[in-house]
Amino acid sequence: MAKIKQEMPLETRIYQKENNTKILKLLKASFHDIIASRFLAKQLAVRDITAQYRQSYLGIVWAFITPLTTAFVWIFLNMSGTIQLTDTGIPYPVYAFAGTLLWSILNESINSPMASTKSAGGILSKINFPKEALLVSGIYKLLFNSAIKIVLLLVFLVVFGIGFHSSLLLFPFAFLGVILFGTTIGLFITPIGMLYNDIAKIISLGLGFLMYITPVVYAIPKEGIMRTFMELNPLTPLILTTRDLIVGLEPQYLTYYFALIVVCLPLLCIGLVFYRISIPIIVERMSS
Repeated sequence: MAKIKQEMPLETRIYQKENNTKILKLLKASFHDIIASRFLAKQLAVRDITAQYRQSYLGIVWAFITPLTTAFVWIFLNMSGTIQLTDTGIPYPVYAFAGTLLWSILNESINSPMASTKSAGGILSKINFPKEALLVSGIYKLLFNSAIKIVLLLVFLVVFGIGFHSSLLLFPFAFLGVILFGTTIGLFITPIGMLYNDIAKIISLGLGFLMYITPVVYAIPKEGIMRTFMELNPLTPLILTTRDLIVGLEPQYLTYYFALIVVCLPLLCIGLVFYRISIPIIVERMSS
């Protein structure tokens, strides 16, 4: 018996390989569910958009109010001489409105995963369906609302004499980069935001602060500590590159922009896996 025991080989397990394989399987399953749930996501988006504007007297006008209001405040302050802003190189109303519009889209893309998941709280624990459908639904709604705002921005280009440039053909790609960045951030904060309502308030407060160190309504100063903050701010290349392509200017932070997108791609995959693992656990905890 002792001899048999000595000849038995020891079992070897490589845990790292198993973990990597599991993560890849989760990521593959997540992408599969994103593709498979497109119809469900579309139905959820149509339902939410219809309900959103049906219950409002002004309806779709609300899509314009936030960026227009913010832009007009800064336009008034600039024209009245209350504040002195650095030359933007284009008519300031176009600069301010394009910046506030892009900022509102970035803001919405960050909040979209959490908002879509929270709005489906009533069915998450009752119906078994791919949770990725909520993410796709949020992106559908974001694209719909953004398309309305972009149409108004194109009107601004014509009214203020900028017109259309060949760089507009590249604008959709830069625009998708803004959504990619915001959605990536949103994937990581959604599970925490589902548990603690304070997260949404912290994000709103933080974005309100970040707007003032991002060239949204004024250009980057030529010198000083604010210039350093703005140039290091990862939101700067997103806003500047996209706006430059809209108005026909040469992008100044294109390298930084591409580096940001390259970093976002693997982070997006990690965020999808994190979302897929955490949401069922959080839903079970909230329903218990």
